[in-house]
Amino acid sequence: MEQRKHWWNGKWGRLARKDVYLRVSGDQWYVEQRAGGSDGASHFFEFNSEDAALDLVRSLLNGPDEWRELSVRPPVR
Repeated sequence: MEQRKHWWNGKWGRLARKDVYLRVSGDQWYVEQRAGGSDGASHFFEFNSEDAALDLVRSLLNGPDEWRELSVRPPVR
């Protein structure tokens, strides 16, 4: 699975931090919505197209938080 994008709401701390990840594996696209940092709770969504996955990402990033796109690390080879 390859991570394509990562967004962060810019807040620190277990109670405030939120992350959204866009990943792809073959023809399947995945969105992870995480609250609480690396040890937080995640919700996973699976899509058949990038457009459908990005529609969900846009809706998750909509709101009062100031979301920042973080750079994705290149895959380890």
